[in-house]
Amino acid sequence: MDSERIITRLRAEGYQIAPDYAGADLVLVNTCGFLDSARTESLEAIGEAIEANGKVIVTGCLGAEPDVIEQAHPKVLAITGPHQYEDVMAAVHTHLTPPHNPHMDLVPEAGLRLTPRHYAYLKISEGCNNRCSFCIIPKLRGDLVSRPIHHVLTEAEQLVRAGVKELLVISQDTSAYGLDVRYKPETWRGSAYETRFLDLAKGLGSLGVWTRLHYVYPYPHVDQVIPLMAEGLITPYLDIPFQHASANVLKAMKRPAKQDRVLERIQQWRRDVPDLAIRSTFIVGFPGETEEDFEILLDFVREAKIDRAGCFRYENVAHADSRALPGHVPDEVKQSRWERFMETQAEVSADRAKRQVGTLQDVILDGPGDEPGEMIGRTKADAPEVDGIVHLTGAANFKAGDIVSVRITDSDAYDLYGAPA
Repeated sequence: MDSERIITRLRAEGYQIAPDYAGADLVLVNTCGFLDSARTESLEAIGEAIEANGKVIVTGCLGAEPDVIEQAHPKVLAITGPHQYEDVMAAVHTHLTPPHNPHMDLVPEAGLRLTPRHYAYLKISEGCNNRCSFCIIPKLRGDLVSRPIHHVLTEAEQLVRAGVKELLVISQDTSAYGLDVRYKPETWRGSAYETRFLDLAKGLGSLGVWTRLHYVYPYPHVDQVIPLMAEGLITPYLDIPFQHASANVLKAMKRPAKQDRVLERIQQWRRDVPDLAIRSTFIVGFPGETEEDFEILLDFVREAKIDRAGCFRYENVAHADSRALPGHVPDEVKQSRWERFMETQAEVSADRAKRQVGTLQDVILDGPGDEPGEMIGRTKADAPEVDGIVHLTGAANFKAGDIVSVRITDSDAYDLYGAPA
């Protein structure tokens, strides 16, 4: 989303986007600074750009620590922090005067996107009020700042008009949307909407496209959105970053939202919306995590039937409070637990996939597959780039963005196979 906003501004001012380093007069590197591995990757990307081009401006999360960047790469021209779009543009103006081209002064109403035409990410807020001990996002991006709800809904409407058929709602804490502005009421399409999670879902649900809710903390008011899924207004998919299931580990993580009734609530959600898919992320090897804590986590994944999950081995992120916690887990134990988690999750996912065989599923197509006449797509249970896919045969007459009714004929641990119904 940050890259798309910057590109839209650049194109609006007449700059063109070069396909490679060699053809560029200036290189912008948008960095991540959350995990140490991401910091290392960002620094490597900066070094690669300097070596290949020489004129580099750095922005993004790692830009909040300019001394780290300057020490590694003193030749960078400028460094800006996360969502500092005006500072990025000022740095570009300093080092590369924009050309005057009246034919490039206009950009599409929906802006320029890095995603395919048929889906788009919709950022509803910046920052986060939570203070999880392993996370430094609030230090990098600040506290929660919610976008006005009529601005978000207007942007979503423009995207749909531009051909988007799937909206992916993102933020650092989607459930907390509007808390910082005390759920301020606004007007959209002549109706009143409060700046809150439920009203946002209602507004997006009126647009008639698939709408996925990502990074939803399991606060009690999340239950209010389940009826919208039952009515078919919101895609039956929730991305909830549980991170763990053991009360001891969750306390050490300083996770928000009580999770003592989460399993019971998930079971009720599934009774109300049988085709609900739940995606989550978990951390294994957190300081103080015992074998008993880890077994509690595996039991939770099995009982909650988590459809899709990402798992991370705990990293001692620079500036995170968790670095000072006692009981750090040896790397070999982290690795072992990660492997056991992934085996368990694969079993749960494979069971879910197997139960889809013989059913009819709506599938949105993302593009051609490797075989002649094959297309790759996704069901409502799968977000792009992170979840499973559907291999669709006999699909030569379809194109990316089409939503096709598909009969599922086979499955493996994560993916489905089928043909047009």
